[in-house]
Amino acid sequence: MKLLKRILIVLLSILVLLLLIVYFTTFHPSELQEASVNCESNAPILDGGKQIKLLSWNVQYFAGKNRVFWYDVPDESGPDTAPSREEVENTLKKVANVILEQNPDFVLFQEVDDGAKKTYSEDQSERILPLLSDLYPCRTEAFYWKAGFVPHPKILGSVGMKLTIFSKYKIVSALRHQLPTPPADPITQQLQLKRAVLQADIATHDGKTVTLLNTHLDAFSMGTDTMHRQVRFIENLLETLDAKKMPWILAGDFNLLPPGFSRGQLHPNGAFFYSDEEEISPIFQKWNSTVSLEELNGPNKEKFFTHVPNDPQIAKPDRTIDYIFYSKGLAKKEYKVLQEGEAADASDHLPLEATFSQEE
Repeated sequence: MKLLKRILIVLLSILVLLLLIVYFTTFHPSELQEASVNCESNAPILDGGKQIKLLSWNVQYFAGKNRVFWYDVPDESGPDTAPSREEVENTLKKVANVILEQNPDFVLFQEVDDGAKKTYSEDQSERILPLLSDLYPCRTEAFYWKAGFVPHPKILGSVGMKLTIFSKYKIVSALRHQLPTPPADPITQQLQLKRAVLQADIATHDGKTVTLLNTHLDAFSMGTDTMHRQVRFIENLLETLDAKKMPWILAGDFNLLPPGFSRGQLHPNGAFFYSDEEEISPIFQKWNSTVSLEELNGPNKEKFFTHVPNDPQIAKPDRTIDYIFYSKGLAKKEYKVLQEGEAADASDHLPLEATFSQEE
């Protein structure tokens, strides 16, 4: 009996120690917190009447398009776990070339690695900034995955992934909004992605601000209400900004098909990742999108596809899951998805570009 008690005490001690190690090597953001802002002292102020150009892109941690990662197919049988250093280097140059050619005022990246084993523990924001010819004196970032060690057999190391906003104009403040997370056991809860919305307030000469919102919603929450809860959170955030009469632009990877676009149109491997519930509908119903539902479901819908799956059974753009929405006080002048040249083979997502005018 005493031996059994000793064994139980040892096992309990090991469990407590494991939980403590997991807790202290993982990321625990609050629901709302300030995000770091790095701005050069001479960063210009945005002219309140100036047209603004924004580019949003899930850059897939600059891994390029030559891999099928383990999570790219439903049964997690993809053979690859990481890009090579050469692939990262080449992709950084491709992405930088696209940015230099398009010359947007604001760049919103999703899936930027920082401290991840698979990308050689590098801060990828620091890697790409020198390639952008000092165009962006300001930036803000927010992690949504960070852990010293993830014991998943395809990871077995550190992870670090963040949302990043580069700006030609002064960022006066930035906030990280924590999105609802998928249900999970206590250990998995600590190790899983903690997705977020990164808010950057851009100063204008009239003393007001233009708010940029960058996000990346969940990708692997099938069978849960996670996407409904994340969309509801974003609704509440947008309603708050509207009540304050703050003009805003929301962009990112929503991992949701447009309302009216049945997942039955996709290869079964692609359809696996979505539901039929059209969770994103409330955002389309309440706010302006840079591309209408009629266009997203019309005869030319292919030109708005934003996802190029790594799955070799698909391997071509076949769906729209990235979007740009905007508030009153702004008017869309131009919108397109860049589907050719270096933009087409730098990531499993294509960059979105929109130009807006501001009401004076």
